[in-house]
Amino acid sequence: MPQPALIVFTDLDGTLLDHDSYSPAAAEPALARLRAAWVPVVLASSKTAAEIAPLRAELGFAHVPAIVENGAGLLEPGSEAPPGGQYAQLREMLDALPADLRAGFQGFGDWGPEGIAQRTGLPREQAARAAQRQFSEPGLWTGSAADKTRFVEALAARGITAREGGRFLTLSFGGTKAGQMEDILARYGHPFSVALGDAPNDVEMLERADLGIVVANPHRAPLPPLKGEAEGRIRRTTLPGPAGWNDAILQVMVERGS
Repeated sequence: MPQPALIVFTDLDGTLLDHDSYSPAAAEPALARLRAAWVPVVLASSKTAAEIAPLRAELGFAHVPAIVENGAGLLEPGSEAPPGGQYAQLREMLDALPADLRAGFQGFGDWGPEGIAQRTGLPREQAARAAQRQFSEPGLWTGSAADKTRFVEALAARGITAREGGRFLTLSFGGTKAGQMEDILARYGHPFSVALGDAPNDVEMLERADLGIVVANPHRAPLPPLKGEAEGRIRRTTLPGPAGWNDAILQVMVERGS
């Protein structure tokens, strides 16, 4: 595998993709420069492999591994889906929770493609891809804060983690974006790493990178100050979504001489 001098890890929704339109168009100048310099761009998202594989190809990075379902799975270069999966088991354990706790959570498996499209704004075809889950269950908590704490604790007792993303609370049997990041960095010989994200489930990835960039997202509360931010190892964009992503990456490439 080639040994680049720079590698980029990026969240998708609200970061590289616009929160409302899901378009990366505003980031195209930076993406074009990254492609021209053969800088690997690792997509890291709660999205499924079925969603990420066509997007990765469209962006020109089908030769680069991608992190799917919040780090619960890894999509290898050129592949359409990772092997295996624990989604059925996850849903069974979710349904086995006490009824009052189960009633407070509705996930993609409860909604189906039509419900996913309604709650995300995704076109029906893309919502169907989002429903093709292998490792994790995103959803919304509608109960009280106290019951949410009980819900998360009950899941943890069964080995299930719950992580807050830009839109949804995502359940899985573990695996993080930062954990998958370590393996990918080793493949590429540990080049200078840049990570971009906007949500709590991006924090470990942002703090693990040589340079973390918090992309502004006016649709959610901003992340609190992060480890390394005071020293300048983590920055924040002013512009939101792909426009902020674009400016930040172009600045990094000038600084790194790429």
